[in-house]
Amino acid sequence: MQFEVWAPLTDRVALRLGQAEHGMERDPDRPGWWVVRAPAADGDRYGFRLGDGPQVRPDPRGRRLPDGPDGLSAVVGTAALAPQAPPPGTRLQDAVLYELHVGTFTPEGTFDAAAARLPHLVRLGVTHVELMPVCPFPGRHGWGYDGVAPWAVHEPYGGPAGLARFVDAAHRAGLGVVLDVVHNHLGPSGNHLPAFGPYFTEAHHTPWGAAVNLDGPGSDEVRAYFLGSALAWLRDYGIDGLRLDAVHALADGRALTFLEELSAAVDALAAETGRPLFLIAESDACDPRTTAPRAAGGLGLHAQWNDDFHHALHCVLTGESQGYYADFARAPLAALAKTMTRAFFHDGTWSSFRERTHGRPVDRRRTPAHRFLGYAQTHDQVGNRARGDRLAASVSPGLRACAAALVLAGPFVPMLFMGEEWGAGTPWQYFTDHPDPELARAVREGRRREFAAHGWRPEEVPDPQDPATRERSCLDWAEPGREPHARLLAWYRTLVALRRGHPDLRDPDLAAVRVAYDEERRWLTFRRGDIRVVVNAAPEPATVALGRNGVRVLAAWEEVPHPDADGRVRVPAESVVVLGP
Repeated sequence: MQFEVWAPLTDRVALRLGQAEHGMERDPDRPGWWVVRAPAADGDRYGFRLGDGPQVRPDPRGRRLPDGPDGLSAVVGTAALAPQAPPPGTRLQDAVLYELHVGTFTPEGTFDAAAARLPHLVRLGVTHVELMPVCPFPGRHGWGYDGVAPWAVHEPYGGPAGLARFVDAAHRAGLGVVLDVVHNHLGPSGNHLPAFGPYFTEAHHTPWGAAVNLDGPGSDEVRAYFLGSALAWLRDYGIDGLRLDAVHALADGRALTFLEELSAAVDALAAETGRPLFLIAESDACDPRTTAPRAAGGLGLHAQWNDDFHHALHCVLTGESQGYYADFARAPLAALAKTMTRAFFHDGTWSSFRERTHGRPVDRRRTPAHRFLGYAQTHDQVGNRARGDRLAASVSPGLRACAAALVLAGPFVPMLFMGEEWGAGTPWQYFTDHPDPELARAVREGRRREFAAHGWRPEEVPDPQDPATRERSCLDWAEPGREPHARLLAWYRTLVALRRGHPDLRDPDLAAVRVAYDEERRWLTFRRGDIRVVVNAAPEPATVALGRNGVRVLAAWEEVPHPDADGRVRVPAESVVVLGP
């Protein structure tokens, strides 16, 4: 087989394959590339020696690192990775996503163990599993955002074969798979890319250090490297979409940006395969150009997370007002109503957290609602709290039921965070497993300093390196079968079924969403076509006038009589009702 590597910074490269070493030749047609042919079989270990250095490094495009990021790569036949079952082909506008971390979805923390729990997701009614990053990182346990090999799969999860089995099992169950990928940085330990070429640049800096080189000398190959890895997940594993981490941190000053190149390539692959592939951005920019079509001057990504909706909803539920919640907490129901009808709260408004104006308005008549994802909880919004506490730790089951209705009957593509559907009592905390003791100490102390600024004592912040921190974060699969969890799970199933059964709840017309609220009495009602949802977040019952429109109760958290002859409905404290014709 042919081995090749881009290594423009050296004058000599050798392939180490098993116990043999093969000198590589420059590729005359591709500057900086080295090639050699050698017999190899699946599983054979290999790596590259650069110049006269003693170290043999793993392949930057290697698919498997059986011994971790500092070990050799292993040959993987990509033909065996493709799923046998056809993908379900669910469009993004019809989707209900479920964010899942392989390492804590089950105590075993493997793809195979996660696949065994897919029947739960089928009964729940979601359409796609969104996997948090699965690229290799040092140690066994971590969130995955410190990955260092963007083409490979974390071996403790099951490696490439395990991921392939998971995708196939999901497709057989009628579920799509979305994968979270990180292009804005690599982890601080086990990153060998700088030895091979100018993958990073000091011209730009990110919160994680030097930026990925997307616009400097050598950046053509760097962009091709990350673009190729993204397409490989979709093409070789049959994955149905990608979530792009923190795209606002991609420093890219070129006229044709990396994100435009990526979206064009994904659209071309979708047309070639006949599959509805999509890209979902995490972006802090509140900029509708992120998802605007490329022909209209946008980046052409298919959707983006809507943190503004989350922040407003969180303030309604919890009353918290620290940090970035401050802007939303002044009038949380007004903020929620704005995000439900205009997508962004910050659309050119003052942001006290940033100490400047922020965002840009969304053209509601040209931007479909499925350009945005709505959610009440995510790995970020739970795990980046000092104790990793979920909503279940601070708000009543009734308020959680309200949150579920706002997400699942709301205008945006819904996304749930694993365990949310039954009000998991387990936290989801920040955990790491860095083998490097100095890095482990720096992470531990840095996290405690961060939260000390918000009044937390060091001993109150879980130690990320303590194995018990990860163990506490694993879901307890006995909970869904007992109360009060079973009741909440039944409510989520009801809401997902309503969304699937009522086209009005999948209507992409953001301009057609109607919202009314009473900030003082803490109720909010919204209308989507013929469907009405009334949310009462107050600790006492509320009577809300809907007008004489003939709607009847379709589902309610607590028992709610049909509206009276004048169209008034009485909703119990901290409860929600869905009405329709």
